Amino acid sequence: MIVIHSIFSLLLTGLYLLVLIYLIRGWANLKQPILKNFTPTTKVTVLIAARNEEERINFTIEDILAQDYPKHLVEVIIVDDHSTDRTTEIILSYASQGIKLLQLKEDKPLNSYKKKAIAEAIRISTGDFMVATDADCRMGKQWLSSIVSYYESEQLVMISSPVTYFEEKSLFENLQTLEFSYLIGIGAAFIGNKRASTCNGANLAYRKDIFYAVGGFKGIDDLASGDDELLLQKVAERYPGKIGFLKHRDAIVYTHAKHTLQEFLQQRRRWASKSTKYKDKKVVAMAVGIWLFNLSLLVNVCMGFYNVYFFKLVLVQFLLKYAFELAFLVPITSFFKRKKLLALLLMLSPIHIIYFVYVGLMGNTRKYAWKGRLVR
Repeated sequence: MIVIHSIFSLLLTGLYLLVLIYLIRGWANLKQPILKNFTPTTKVTVLIAARNEEERINFTIEDILAQDYPKHLVEVIIVDDHSTDRTTEIILSYASQGIKLLQLKEDKPLNSYKKKAIAEAIRISTGDFMVATDADCRMGKQWLSSIVSYYESEQLVMISSPVTYFEEKSLFENLQTLEFSYLIGIGAAFIGNKRASTCNGANLAYRKDIFYAVGGFKGIDDLASGDDELLLQKVAERYPGKIGFLKHRDAIVYTHAKHTLQEFLQQRRRWASKSTKYKDKKVVAMAVGIWLFNLSLLVNVCMGFYNVYFFKLVLVQFLLKYAFELAFLVPITSFFKRKKLLALLLMLSPIHIIYFVYVGLMGNTRKYAWKGRLVR
């Protein structure tokens, strides 16, 4: 029995290491493009869905207004999703500078207000290229021009760009930044391996006609989350090889980590809830395998209290996990200029095991609260 259990544990460990090797290769495949000076011709619509964002939305709007992209080629549409604070008032104060406000007025409950908001914004947009971000994000002045330059030079239909946390104020937030870098790296690496699977909606761009060509959010509009990854997967299925990841620092969008453990877990459960809708079942199988690997670590720790052999087994598993994750994260944190965060990996890795098993289970079995709403 011990032998069979050990073999199964090591097989799961081997699977996880193979996945990390695949991801390391994918990130390496992504070359930083040389963004030359160009005369843009693409009309861009910046899309933002906002709900109760009075604290930071003015910073996001100011950053967008400060872009070096030609003003006559930029349209900004912010959809207010039934905010109960000063969000609407703040957006309206920028009307004279071309910021357009669209207010959702849904009298029937929806489970996917954000997708509805984005779809409505796209419906009234005049741009050919949609660039989506969130209402609590910051970006540099060359954010739009870098994305459009990459789009025009590579003739892509969808572009995922980097997102990271900043302005951390605690150890907990720094741990989140390191873990989030891992997640962003996964999405980038899959694209680098020509198998687009994950991305982040805080920095996602796509052609308007492509959005309609794949049916928009039809078929994925029953989940609160998924306006990014599930849409990307629909596009990837129809337009393989036409999705890029912009590995360039000018394209980075900055946002904030969650302040409390409860907020963090609610966010990650929301993200995990969309995994059941993934179109690529090989990716789903891989995710299940990684979940089982993390579960095996927990099981082996528990069994170690009855037989010290399992402590030795879990130590081997953990050291291999740590070494390969470190190899994956070194180039990613270098790209974000946050290599100092790697010192936290030894602390994050065991915490991540528990969190990954919990979120993987709870994200698909229970409802959760988000933006003051109970969703599934």
